[in-house]
Amino acid sequence: MKVKEQHSVVGLLYDLREKGSTNVIDSNKSGSPLEIITGLGQLVPGLERGLVGMSEGESAEILVEAKDAYGEIDPNAIQKLPIEQFEGIDLHEGMTLYGQAPDGGQMQVTVKSFDDKEVTIDYNHPLAGKDLLFDVTITMLRDATLEEIETGVVGGYANCFSGG
Repeated sequence: MKVKEQHSVVGLLYDLREKGSTNVIDSNKSGSPLEIITGLGQLVPGLERGLVGMSEGESAEILVEAKDAYGEIDPNAIQKLPIEQFEGIDLHEGMTLYGQAPDGGQMQVTVKSFDDKEVTIDYNHPLAGKDLLFDVTITMLRDATLEEIETGVVGGYANCFSGG
């Protein structure tokens, strides 16, 4: 069996690095596999496309260009705000702050710089503009059930409420 574009349940171990770097940004290789259902947008598009055609037990390095990962850097997502909006926060460059997005969800910003009047923040994803290299191993592969396709959760409704 091979990973299909739609409705394959895939168990995945990975290391993530920026292209050209040996520094691992993220990894689950010392833990449990990430389980996803293909075709539901649960991975960055370039990685999901790279998995298609792979088999259980197979390993590969998949290069994902920025446009197919977290996108290019949007200069409009970098803003200067009055420092008063950050009162009580011990600011430092590169720090990540979390707040409420207009849609009610959580948003993340990075402090790019600041002075005694303004703070420059970046709403871009921290990996925006970066080509990424995923070192992946497929640990499990099967067809998704109808319930999994409907819920988007491996294991279906039972796992929605049990934390599985």
